[in-house]
Amino acid sequence: EGPLYVGRSQADNPLVRAWLDAGVEAGFDATPDLNGERQEGISIFDCTIKSGRRFSAAQAYLHPISGRSNLEVIKKALATRIIFDGSKATGVEYGLNGRLHTIMAKKEVILCGGAINSPQLLMLSGIGDANDLSGLNIPVVCHLPGVGQNLQDHLEIYIQYSCSKPVSLYPALKWFNQPAIGLNWLLTSKGLGASNHFEAGAFLKSSSSVNYPDLQFHFLPVAMNYDGKQKYDGHGFQVHVGPMKPVSRGSVSLRSSDPRETPRIQFNYNTEADDRSVMRRGIRLAREIVSQQAFDNYRDRELKPGSEITSDNGLDEFIRQHSESAYHPSCTCSMGVGELAVVDAAARVHGVQSLRVIDASIMPDITNGNLNAPVIMMAEKLSDVILGKEPLQEPVQPKKTYD
Repeated sequence: EGPLYVGRSQADNPLVRAWLDAGVEAGFDATPDLNGERQEGISIFDCTIKSGRRFSAAQAYLHPISGRSNLEVIKKALATRIIFDGSKATGVEYGLNGRLHTIMAKKEVILCGGAINSPQLLMLSGIGDANDLSGLNIPVVCHLPGVGQNLQDHLEIYIQYSCSKPVSLYPALKWFNQPAIGLNWLLTSKGLGASNHFEAGAFLKSSSSVNYPDLQFHFLPVAMNYDGKQKYDGHGFQVHVGPMKPVSRGSVSLRSSDPRETPRIQFNYNTEADDRSVMRRGIRLAREIVSQQAFDNYRDRELKPGSEITSDNGLDEFIRQHSESAYHPSCTCSMGVGELAVVDAAARVHGVQSLRVIDASIMPDITNGNLNAPVIMMAEKLSDVILGKEPLQEPVQPKKTYD
């Protein structure tokens, strides 16, 4: 049991209960725990919400030790490069209030910038494809062509319905109802303000040819975009469909040697036919579940994509126009061996000394689910390796197929 709080969603909205029942009616198993022994099935989601508030990694790990003498957090600073003495990382340069500063490392530098910033900072520091770096007049410290390559993400699409009964979260979207929701949350840490409302979903197989579920579904008892825009003006609900194992690959690359300039990010979503096929299958599975008897008292009409859109071409066009990132960028500093590997099994950067990367970028392949918990798990395991609490494992070849 670690410091991160994990709890079970309430799932008491009648539309959420309809989703759970409809999944079983459609022939899919209910699983007691999507993060347990059997991922495949329909279930209530776990969440990192404690006392009505998101229990973040900062609350779990940073705030409890914020008074320690060996920890200093420098806010609003921009890391500009890793300092090297030959091939050994010796410190970090950063900008703050218009001035450059340096911090020297006693043992090693650990980079945790995420799947975009980590490869960007490595390249700015001279670690990456030598030809690309030389073209930007960046001195090459180590030729590692895999830096910034292998970019992966989860893509999502919403299937939206209007609801024939007034049981959705639609009233909570009205400004005149929100003060009472907020006040209840502030006073009791309960009510509609104490949930993210993604309280149930499923992991299902896109076909019998895959060995484990490669589609994730989120159910939401309201029809609206993630960012609150394009809200349906009425009661509704939606199913989020997301392929978990895309085969399309993207990249992160530098535009210039200026660390203040954003890198070039090319996701290449759905460039492979297999990814488009899995997404279409996910939409059809969502429709199949919502068509079950459990939704008969609630299901009105399909808002998006619309029941008239059934062909592969029609669904592909809908996906192109409306799919969104699930904000799971990863794999750009891949762990393993081989031409495109960047770090070894202990997260040490190949070809240099005293430098590790520990974040979602070191995944060789994107996880079969959300990234928050796996990244925290990797950080805990690698912390034990760094502190000598766990024996060092040898590097392994990244797996490219289902197992």
